[in-house]
Amino acid sequence: MIVLGVNGFSRVSEFFSERLGATGINKHYLLGHDAAAALLIDGRLVAAVEEERLNREKKTTDFPTHAIDWCLAEAGITYDDVDLFAFPWNWTPQVLDEIRDGIRASPLPPAAKTDLMGDMADLFAQVVSHEAMLADFAARTGHRPDPARVRFVPHHLAHATTGYYLAGLKDAAFLVSDGRAERFSTLTGEIRDGRITVFDDTVTGAQHSMGTLFSAITRFLGFVPNNDEYKVMGLAGYAAPPKPNPFVTDLLTLHDDSRYSFTEPLRTNDLHSHDALFEEYFGPFEDTLAYTSRVAAAAQEMLNVATAHQVRHLEKTSDLDRLLFEGGVALNCLNNTPLFEGSRFEDMQVSFGASDTGITIGAAAHAWLHHPDTAPADIRTAASTPVTPYLGPSYDEPAIEAALAGFTDRVVVSRLDDDEVVEQVAKLLTEKVVIGWFEGRVEHGPRALGHRSILANPGFTDIKDIINTRVKHREPFRPFAPLVLEEQAPEIFEMGRKTNSPYMTFVFPVRDAYKDRIPGAVHVDGTSRIQTLTDEGTPRLTALLRRFIELTGTPCLINTSFNVAGEPIVCTPTDALNCFMGTEIDYLILGNHLIAKR
Repeated sequence: MIVLGVNGFSRVSEFFSERLGATGINKHYLLGHDAAAALLIDGRLVAAVEEERLNREKKTTDFPTHAIDWCLAEAGITYDDVDLFAFPWNWTPQVLDEIRDGIRASPLPPAAKTDLMGDMADLFAQVVSHEAMLADFAARTGHRPDPARVRFVPHHLAHATTGYYLAGLKDAAFLVSDGRAERFSTLTGEIRDGRITVFDDTVTGAQHSMGTLFSAITRFLGFVPNNDEYKVMGLAGYAAPPKPNPFVTDLLTLHDDSRYSFTEPLRTNDLHSHDALFEEYFGPFEDTLAYTSRVAAAAQEMLNVATAHQVRHLEKTSDLDRLLFEGGVALNCLNNTPLFEGSRFEDMQVSFGASDTGITIGAAAHAWLHHPDTAPADIRTAASTPVTPYLGPSYDEPAIEAALAGFTDRVVVSRLDDDEVVEQVAKLLTEKVVIGWFEGRVEHGPRALGHRSILANPGFTDIKDIINTRVKHREPFRPFAPLVLEEQAPEIFEMGRKTNSPYMTFVFPVRDAYKDRIPGAVHVDGTSRIQTLTDEGTPRLTALLRRFIELTGTPCLINTSFNVAGEPIVCTPTDALNCFMGTEIDYLILGNHLIAKR
């Protein structure tokens, strides 16, 4: 059985721009962000790529034409070969009626209610209804799927299934939290034998969305919502939350049924509805590190308190010992470690596709799991097949050489074999240099997981500033993540009950004995967001790290995404060469080519 998962809308950006002014710093109200496609064949994930990697528009909401074309070409199939088309949204007329009922019951003025209900009706008819989505698919691909072969998967169930599938299809409790789905922002439940049970009393409406509130705080601090929340996480390390914290004591209310609410609900028709409240709590906005870090630390504590409250209730409701945390809020890695350590769960997984980048995987997996032709034996086979995040396009030697032909007058190229790549790069990294690392298939999701990375030696105290200013062109307070061998990680970091962190979704304190040895990878609060490496998962990168350790005694390498601020992670060899030439990256590894500038 072949299942194609699709996320993205042709007109959603235009619609929200026209109706809510959702452009630039206000873009977080868009649906379909992180547009992507994914392909399952007989339960095996064979291809997945985000549209932004191909159309070069970061966080694109556009219909994923390029991503779909690549997935089908990678598998050597056409639309006619696809058995099921899965969409990670299920906007039904009932959903629209419930949204309208919520607007009618809101405290908005009558004219504002009328306008907002009209906007929601138009959004439904023009963009997100089943018919609108199928019409969009047909207009952009030339193929209209048979409705009998289409599955519309509720957004949060797609998130939950993403975590379930990528964690090996093992029974688990789950928490999903993001900005909003069709109507809700967060819920809990469990998955047993592929069947999802939602604990209905834990469902929280969009007007009390922790994801949207955190995005509103991101905007208030001068960053782009639904894109720059990680900057707020970075800022939080520079201050302690105020005592008392008004976000916790005045804004957040915890309920006995695991839900939480805000004393002042969010208003989706007012992008700045809480700005005055933030200034009431913290004083007039100041573009200073002292002010912004204090607000960020307060917001971080609020998020931690809210999700811990949900997990405490989930521990009582489910007797399963594994926890899946999915949705955009799950990318808040500062929260994940204390969330797990404070729980009774024996394991907690946050997938590489936890945000909307992964919901095409979840939608496809949900459609496959719930198809009558999917047998238990098929599920067992899929569960025994390891899933890698390296799911996107790769480029062979002819493709790399063709790209290099366009740069011959600007670069010097050395062709190396595999062992020479490891040896040469390890020796280069003993110095204060920055290296672009490009190999294999593009990783899936927002983290740089070692195939499209920028590497450096964390032993230099000023290496973070060098990368931030000369390469990434971004704020100086931003930290960098270290690569570490999985077997050595507990010696260097206080990992508690975690034994690995392959997707940079957990943050750990650096042990005192190592802080001075890897200063470039230690944040101001003494922590690091680590990626653990194994020989099986990333053989050449792991070999490079082992050789680097032999040469230097430094147990980690800095790893950050191969891009500059405002651009997607590079995908093609030409993308990599353009980024290399447009920054002060010293060397580029492109497959087996070592490249320097003339």
